[in-house]
Amino acid sequence: MADRATALNEIRRHLDDVAQSHGLEVFDLSFRREAPGWVLRVMLDRATGEVGIEDCQRVSRELSAWLDVEDETLGPVLGDSYTLEVSSAGLDRPLRLERGDQDFRRFEGRLAKVVTREPVNGQSAFAGRLAGVEDGHVLMTEGRRTHKVPLDKISRARLDVEF
Repeated sequence: MADRATALNEIRRHLDDVAQSHGLEVFDLSFRREAPGWVLRVMLDRATGEVGIEDCQRVSRELSAWLDVEDETLGPVLGDSYTLEVSSAGLDRPLRLERGDQDFRRFEGRLAKVVTREPVNGQSAFAGRLAGVEDGHVLMTEGRRTHKVPLDKISRARLDVEF
């Protein structure tokens, strides 16, 4: 394996197969240095329903076994010591902008926070309930007010936890 990006692509390909076999999808994959050392972090998602701890355990076991087998190929890139961390995307998950309006449609009706690169009607931070997508704008209701936030101006967005 030539470099970290190539190694992560190989891991991602295998991980996609493992996740799909359990009715899951890979939300995110990263490998970076943190306080305790290197961490290979996998975040899982499920299109319908939640990701449970058992799901994370199954994927972790299968991925760990595969990584052990592939150690000769991936070891030089990943190193001898790293932590494998498998979790769900979480209740306050980010909404992925690279997917266009897909996540905003999927989570319609949920509370969310959105930040824009530049102000929209004098405001660059929005919090409210996702009310759909229309003509390239995310609709968010905040009380009686509805905000129309252009998708192409959003810098980050995430769901808000509801109790």
